Amino acid sequence: MNTGTNSTIKVTANELKATFTEFVRRANFAASSGDWTPWSEMFTNDAHYVEPTYGEFRGRIAIHEWMTSTMESSPGSDMVGFPVHWYVVDELRETVVARFGNRLRDPGNGSVHEPWNLAVLTWGGNGLWSGETDIYDITHFTQEVSAWMTDRAANS
Repeated sequence: MNTGTNSTIKVTANELKATFTEFVRRANFAASSGDWTPWSEMFTNDAHYVEPTYGEFRGRIAIHEWMTSTMESSPGSDMVGFPVHWYVVDELRETVVARFGNRLRDPGNGSVHEPWNLAVLTWGGNGLWSGETDIYDITHFTQEVSAWMTDRAANS
């Protein structure tokens, strides 16, 4: 995994931005289609994914299997998009840090429920990421999903 130190890979800010834009597009497509294959193909074969609740996944295949199984049932299957609140491109460290919303479908009363996470994406070359580390407050995330579930139950 590229840690951004003593790296032999050189990437431009424009290449990082373009790869990030495509990554976001594929994530939002996956949310609507349920097919996480194009999204997972944005990772190198030996990528390392760290998710605070679910653990660590090594390799594109493991990342794909985990994401597909996680997003098959609620609340994952009720996430309709992943809006980018903000992002920073760090060309020197070959990373993009972004704050993503995890937008849940309308529970029936028009309210918006969107717990968020930070994602640190590490460049892997050729338009791919060698890793992702997600960071979020699990208590806040759980409270937001619980509030959504309460609203959904009250409006069904």
